[in-house]
Amino acid sequence: MSLYDIPINTLDGKPASLKDYQGKAILLVNVASRCGLTPQYEGLERLHERYADRGFTVLGVPCNQFMGQEPGSAEEIQEFCSATYGVTFPLMEKIEVNGDDRHPLYTELTRTTDAEGNNGDIQWNFEKFLIGADGTVLKRFRPRTEPEASEVVEAIEAALPA
Repeated sequence: MSLYDIPINTLDGKPASLKDYQGKAILLVNVASRCGLTPQYEGLERLHERYADRGFTVLGVPCNQFMGQEPGSAEEIQEFCSATYGVTFPLMEKIEVNGDDRHPLYTELTRTTDAEGNNGDIQWNFEKFLIGADGTVLKRFRPRTEPEASEVVEAIEAALPA
């Protein structure tokens, strides 16, 4: 199954899919507003701003599975992200990334291995997947890898459409 074929709603409930971003490199991240890693929003926004005009977007996917650190409604999440971190990149609906109710998008994504060769469940908030302009998952970065870490930036630059 192609990632482009999997429906997911936007944060405001409108039907969407990754196909809406076909032709762009995507850094897809499960996010949370009350996590020790939440300041990563700043680096994610800088990446989005830096590369948006070169065919790149960050997509934030809120998830409340890790110690209830994303309890807010869609409106509260949007307000927090824009007011606190100036987030302009798209946010999708709040979903589950692990377990029996794992969203089909994450069923596909969690097959991807990280730098150590491990795949499977999402470890925590702010796990990142770099998806190429053709919809192929290129890299997986674990939660503590900062958005602007050299390995992330190099992978994004290599994935930008020609």
